[in-house]
Amino acid sequence: MPSAIGCSQNLRESRLWLAALLLTTAVGCAVGPDYRPPETKVPEQWDGQAVVTPAHPSKTTPDPVALVEWWTAFNDPTLSSLVEMAIRSNLDLRQAEARIRQARASRGVAGAPLLPQADASALYQKSQGSSEAAGGGAIATVAGVKELFQVGLDASWEIDIFGGTRRSIEAATADLRAAVEDRRDVLVTLVGDVGTNYFNLRGFQQQIVIARKNLEAQKKTAKITHKRFAAGFISRLDVANADAQVATTEAQIPFLESQARGAIYNLGVLLGRQPAVLEKDLAIESPVPPTPPQIPVGLPSDLVRRRPDIRRAEARIHAATARIGVATADLFPRFNLTGSVGVSANDLTRLGNVSTSKFWSFSPSVTWPVFAGGRIYWNIKLQDALQEETLAAYEKTVLTALKDVETTLVAYAKEQERHRSLTEAVISNRQAVDLAMKLYIVGKTDFLNVLTAQRSLYVNEDALTQSTRTLATNLVALYKALGGGWEKTNYVPPGG
Repeated sequence: MPSAIGCSQNLRESRLWLAALLLTTAVGCAVGPDYRPPETKVPEQWDGQAVVTPAHPSKTTPDPVALVEWWTAFNDPTLSSLVEMAIRSNLDLRQAEARIRQARASRGVAGAPLLPQADASALYQKSQGSSEAAGGGAIATVAGVKELFQVGLDASWEIDIFGGTRRSIEAATADLRAAVEDRRDVLVTLVGDVGTNYFNLRGFQQQIVIARKNLEAQKKTAKITHKRFAAGFISRLDVANADAQVATTEAQIPFLESQARGAIYNLGVLLGRQPAVLEKDLAIESPVPPTPPQIPVGLPSDLVRRRPDIRRAEARIHAATARIGVATADLFPRFNLTGSVGVSANDLTRLGNVSTSKFWSFSPSVTWPVFAGGRIYWNIKLQDALQEETLAAYEKTVLTALKDVETTLVAYAKEQERHRSLTEAVISNRQAVDLAMKLYIVGKTDFLNVLTAQRSLYVNEDALTQSTRTLATNLVALYKALGGGWEKTNYVPPGG
């Protein structure tokens, strides 16, 4: 057994060695490149905004954007209610929140090596041996059974001098931020899908209303045609054309009803419910809400800070950069502190006695990969290439975002022009139908003119309704492209 002086000397040397390592850790730096946000070049203003003129029903402005709850600008309580329910119960959003919890747990795993690791151990050993003893001219074999009880604690700690573990934590933290942005991206998409399906539903319902209204007018015209045929004023050709027009319009209604029902089913799934649950509440026909008079779009530079897919792509660059440091740390030595302490006895009841044998050990160690067959070198190259990939993906995400906004700006502006022309066409069509019917009744024009006027009226009224719906869905696409649809308050990831 070592002397008290020797034990004290060993303990003092161990403490000095540990203090030196801790000091080195405190002043040590993490190897690998430090993350710097990518420089992003964007235009000073939106090109598609120049397409919009003040003559349109609503216009875009470069004012600062407030897109947190863009759906409230339509002043439709049903739409707002559907969006709020979707945010609470959508299953894609629930999956995204689970991914946040996974990323948080992974960060906890990555940070565990910074703390010492300890394992408790217990040992029971039973052995039997024999020995020969001479006595009285004879050799006797003496057998003995030995028992050993031992309880101990083993501890180890890898000193993160070159920052490999810290880089792992940095990467895991960036992964967590990417998961949060992914959840926000799902939210933006969800709110946009709810708005699009809701406006599609209202548009189909209005098309049904218009089809039924025109059907009634066409039936009245067909009735007049039958009477004039019975009186001998016209031929059967006019009757056949009138009946054909009625049947054609009638055939459109079941298709539109099917489309409307499909939109309701889509909304049900978006709300995390059975597809037909919303049928009773949404089956009542209602018009498409009018678009707001002004739509602030802000500046292109705002897009990089607001769109969650861009923020997520940036977080992935950060994670990839940190993992280069993790790989680089393998080039350097690893410093470990290991130790154990425990007691042992040949009787279980004596483990807690003062006379029990005690033992301890402390062993600092250094390991340094001298030859790894190029594994470390190629792993660094691999992480470098992965970072380059995430940077290219980021740049493409920014370009795609700019394209999305420009495309939706132009589409919204051009649809406004189309909507205005269709409105004028419907007004003229209604006048033409009234005039054609009056002339037909007094015999001053043939039925073909009446038929043409009615067909044109129905086609343009239907197109105007579709244009109203398209205006609303294009505006939803613009809000989505701008990154709108976050919660009013700052989002706190579940469990954090």
